[in-house]
Amino acid sequence: MKELFANLTVLLAFSLSAMSCSDRGVEVYVPVDNGGKPAGGTEVPTKSKGWSALADSCETVLIENFMNLKEGTFWGTPFDISKNSGNLYWQQAHAMDVLVYAYERLKDSDKDRAEKLRGYMKLWYANDAHNYNNSHEGEGVAGHFYNDWIDDMAWICLTLIHMSEALDDATYADTAMQVYDKYIITKRQADGGLPWTHLSGTEMERENECTNAPACLVAAKLYLRYSKKSYLDDALGLYEFVRTKLLLSDYRLGEPPLSYTQGTFAEACRQLFKITGETKYMTDAAKLLHYAFTSNRCTTNGILRSEGTDNDQALFKGILIPYTVNYILDSKCTTYSDDLLALMVKNAEALDKHLDRSRYPQMYVNYYWGENFNYNNIASMCSQASGSHLIEGMARLQQAGALK
Repeated sequence: MKELFANLTVLLAFSLSAMSCSDRGVEVYVPVDNGGKPAGGTEVPTKSKGWSALADSCETVLIENFMNLKEGTFWGTPFDISKNSGNLYWQQAHAMDVLVYAYERLKDSDKDRAEKLRGYMKLWYANDAHNYNNSHEGEGVAGHFYNDWIDDMAWICLTLIHMSEALDDATYADTAMQVYDKYIITKRQADGGLPWTHLSGTEMERENECTNAPACLVAAKLYLRYSKKSYLDDALGLYEFVRTKLLLSDYRLGEPPLSYTQGTFAEACRQLFKITGETKYMTDAAKLLHYAFTSNRCTTNGILRSEGTDNDQALFKGILIPYTVNYILDSKCTTYSDDLLALMVKNAEALDKHLDRSRYPQMYVNYYWGENFNYNNIASMCSQASGSHLIEGMARLQQAGALK
């Protein structure tokens, strides 16, 4: 991991002061102090009105406690209490992705809330997704998102593309294309793989799954958007590299197997299945996801395990979840689909059971969804984002009619 943060044992209460970004021309949502009740309502958040209500509440917790409303970016701990947000870059992609999925769900039914989410996306982009590396800012818009870590740039690219898909605005995907063209694929090695980073050193130059899986997905998504053959060639080549050099026979990707690489490569395979129609890609996607949700290497008591408490590890499950939802909702992907849906429900019900509503809007998510958060500790944005992805995923499934 690039950073490890200790799990501290201090709890502070904060009040959120009103913040304005009118100087940037973007209206920003300012949470209302309503006595600990859900924003816009008087009830403690439940899923009695469906998973979407709980998803809205979880996203409110994420925004009110972990977002710098002046910049649209996220702190690692509530109101940056631990001052550990300086190098928080790749994590920004997945925290923002929660809001992008929420926007897609709400854009027709709650236009006011959707417009606020759109404003956060614009701010996030304008502030370079909190990129701490400014060494390439003189190289155009892509330079603002350059980072020495190739995997970090790949994650940012995926969220930029998703923003363009949601907002119907090419600005963000065009930026992702430039970042990919200038700083990602140009580092490809003779054997077909990408190194971990631009930095030198044996370990840093290792061609690992956490870089090659998301880069494969970026290439596939760029091909789908721009129809440029070189992107498909890249995606197919990166797929072959991961499939032959990194993936093990039991569909374990990496040692130890981690949920985010299982999910990301599965989504890359699903996209290649969409592009080519070749069933081998769909089969790979199914087996990768099934391993993540059923292997005792990835689960504890049938629930996705805690993979650690630092600002890398706590986010991993949040990356697996939306790609699993994408698979379930893809009518052409049927292998293990019912099993994965049942396991999504099992995980979501475990988290739902272990959310302390009395603490709202500090309704924090634990690293393991089968246990309550310990309020003697400081909450983690990455753990909160992972839980929000789970509940947002359930809301997406419900909206699409996949849940009975």
